[in-house]
Amino acid sequence: ANRRAWPALVMELRAHMEADADVASDEVQATIERWEQLFRDSFCGDDAVFEARVRDAIVREPDLKLGVGLDDALFAYLQKAHTVDHMAPAGVGPKPSAVTVARQRAAHQLLDRPLVLDDPVALTILGADEEQSLRNSLDKFNHPMSIGMRSSVVVRSRLADDLWEEAIERGTRQYVVLGAGLDTSAYRRPNAPGHIFEVDLPDMQQWKRARLQETGIAVPTSLRFAPVDFESIDLAQGLADAGFDASAPAMFSWLGVTMYLDEAAVVETLRFIAECAKGSTVLFEFAVPLSSLPPIMRIAIEQMTAQFAERGEPWKSFFEPAALEGMLATLGFSDCHVWTPEELNRRYLENRNDGLHLGSTPTRLVTAMI
Repeated sequence: ANRRAWPALVMELRAHMEADADVASDEVQATIERWEQLFRDSFCGDDAVFEARVRDAIVREPDLKLGVGLDDALFAYLQKAHTVDHMAPAGVGPKPSAVTVARQRAAHQLLDRPLVLDDPVALTILGADEEQSLRNSLDKFNHPMSIGMRSSVVVRSRLADDLWEEAIERGTRQYVVLGAGLDTSAYRRPNAPGHIFEVDLPDMQQWKRARLQETGIAVPTSLRFAPVDFESIDLAQGLADAGFDASAPAMFSWLGVTMYLDEAAVVETLRFIAECAKGSTVLFEFAVPLSSLPPIMRIAIEQMTAQFAERGEPWKSFFEPAALEGMLATLGFSDCHVWTPEELNRRYLENRNDGLHLGSTPTRLVTAMI
């Protein structure tokens, strides 16, 4: 029965596409809901783990999608419809990408067990209205695309926490969060030794400090704010003004930022880190060239990045992992390691039943040491 239902549903979706129907319309979203239910009924039932594996297999093996009559154009339309309401709208305050990440981190506290990232202020920092809105729409966060995004968000934050702990054990007493946005590292570990530096755009930091005061989140005495625009203000000076000791080692975390910067700005920031004290380390996230992704993933990510661009945040820089490792070595880094999704799944997401899983992703995490 399920096999017979697919052709009619594909025709219905194609009719929407050919009529240029708004993917956010009730009619298209109703079709998408039936599509998702039929997908589960056909392939995986209520098994979230198996569903994640099936979807990843479809991404990796393009021919698998042909069984339900999808071509690239229709798949792109499907993906565009899937992304509706999964990203924050543009507006006053933090950039949409920062709000999207904060929402996913907060949703993780409510939906997923066991917690990969235990963040007691994740909901609070959203503000009362945004927190209530999230609680009222939790079903949207159970969509496979949202689960995939959340997997990436919580894993990268947990890896940063773990590497920070390792740095503390080595005696490092400076932790620098580059492009902090709504990052909560300092507030979920207020008693960490040393100093924590949040680096971000001046307007964003002003907004965040007001939000912290409004929500009653205590600012640790160890925290320093360093207002810096990566593309126009000197990072070294901005950190020095905040009390950063260039003669002592530091741990740098730079997540969800480099793809929004020109390559020259990325390289300049890495050059600054490379000139820091011996024993310093960096964890950062970068985007791989979209042409290197499996065709289905490439189409999906092109849809996603197009929406980012519409919100004023186009992706600007992409790096081949091998070429990036070579560039880091040239800058003076050692022990460079690009983390694969498989490694991170084994480290953080094994033996789960909630569907959290890193599949074929457009970004990678890399660590390196001075």
